[in-house]
Amino acid sequence: MTEPIRIAILDMYNNVANEGMRCIRQLLHRGAAESGVAFQVDTYNVRAENHLPGLDYDAYISTGGPGSPLESGEPWEELYFAFIDALLLHNRTQPVKKHVLLICHSFQLVSRHLGLGDVGKRKSTSFGVLPVHLTAAGMAEPVFAGLPEPFYAVDSRDYQLTNLHAERLTQLGGRVLCLEKDRPHVPLARAVMAIRFTPEVLGTQFHPEADGEGMLRYMLTEERKQQVITAYGEAKYEEMVRLLADPSTIELTESIVLPTFLRRALAHLVPVAALA
Repeated sequence: MTEPIRIAILDMYNNVANEGMRCIRQLLHRGAAESGVAFQVDTYNVRAENHLPGLDYDAYISTGGPGSPLESGEPWEELYFAFIDALLLHNRTQPVKKHVLLICHSFQLVSRHLGLGDVGKRKSTSFGVLPVHLTAAGMAEPVFAGLPEPFYAVDSRDYQLTNLHAERLTQLGGRVLCLEKDRPHVPLARAVMAIRFTPEVLGTQFHPEADGEGMLRYMLTEERKQQVITAYGEAKYEEMVRLLADPSTIELTESIVLPTFLRRALAHLVPVAALA
């Protein structure tokens, strides 16, 4: 295959400084180098510029981002959901499928758009390196193969998906893959942390792109340290630093989820061995 593999990043950060874009680009660069296959990566600034890709890419990654996933009335929202609907229709009617990874904010938006449950504000922000629990479907999900139960991931959210509409999920052929940690002493529904929406569309509430080394380096800067301590306390900060430094937590999740998503999404375009 002489043509490069075309990958679109849907940047949902609305021009807010973040680590997510760096992590995604780093993983794509690493994937191209390891496989020996050229990637053409284009970025679409969805919320700030109302810029959406067409359906002429091989794979799509729609990022996390700040703010509310609830209806905004802003122009980008209608364009974004039209893109999602067009992609789902393409996958139902065309032989060559388009694969999508939806991260955090994008996961919440699409869950709301498809009517899969209640997307609403949490009582308090969930922030840190936290355990994520696999369901039976999650244990059978190829993209999560190699993750322990529970596994650890970077979680950063003021909103969540709860109270799933099971019939709607069944209509799509979807499966819940992960839930947040069980808190039996708290009378609140457990948030959904990942869904296989369709055979081609995977969404995670957590950040699978987060890299332990880079996140640790960022967390150790004095500015970020003071921000976290001020917002969440010194104990939370020390716990995050300890878990980020542990190669069996974030580093493991980063090495499995997005790279495996890419390999599976692109297997029909190049020999599987080339992407292994």
